[in-house]
Amino acid sequence: MRNLGPTEIFLILAVIVLLFGAKKLPDLARGSGRALRIFKAETKGLIDDDDEPTTSEPKPLQAREADATATEAERQADKTD
Repeated sequence: MRNLGPTEIFLILAVIVLLFGAKKLPDLARGSGRALRIFKAETKGLIDDDDEPTTSEPKPLQAREADATATEAERQADKTD
């Protein structure tokens, strides 16, 4: 398969704009970014789980509270979008 040139890239972008519309593209990009971020975090978690012994200690209370605060901040950011 040969490399894509500027003409092919332009045509692909034009088709995407026609299919989704210019107003929906930022939402589509934002959703894709979130999905990739979640996927990356989950795959990293799976890799980390393989490295940890089976009898791991639970997270300290402060770490769990920090995780909850971060999750709440993400929910608030989603509501404002």
